[in-house]
Amino acid sequence: MSGKLSAGLLMFRRKPVLEVLLVHPGGPYWAKKDLGSWSVPKGEYESGEDALQAAQREFEEETGFRPAGEFLRLTPRKQSGGKPVSIWAVEGDLDAAAIHSNTFSMEWPPRSGNQMEFPEIDRAEWFDLSLARQKILAGQAGFLDELESLLDRNNSSAS
Repeated sequence: MSGKLSAGLLMFRRKPVLEVLLVHPGGPYWAKKDLGSWSVPKGEYESGEDALQAAQREFEEETGFRPAGEFLRLTPRKQSGGKPVSIWAVEGDLDAAAIHSNTFSMEWPPRSGNQMEFPEIDRAEWFDLSLARQKILAGQAGFLDELESLLDRNNSSAS
């Protein structure tokens, strides 16, 4: 099992249906992939670091925005590689076309000796839950189900 930890924020809005913000990974390996390749904005953090603060930092690094509001903790889930991921849902709205991601460096093309810079996230989009379930990585789909259930319960108790 991996000793790495990951945390992120699942931003949602109600316009007029529930939508979630997902991000598409940058770099040449992901360029032509769509269904099953999008993610909740997230990243790694060190053991002992506050997971929610790490989630906020990673969201800001990947989108250029720092959301505020009530952060609803979702059940942590292990990804296919065994890495545990902690996610908080937060209601908000941002212009997905205006994101600005940090970058990473990698050798490209492979074995060329050339280092190139790529955005960690090449785009973000708002999706209704039906489309989001098709776009998101399989190991993160449970976060969408939990968010929907949580909001349904909150709406029922508010009525």
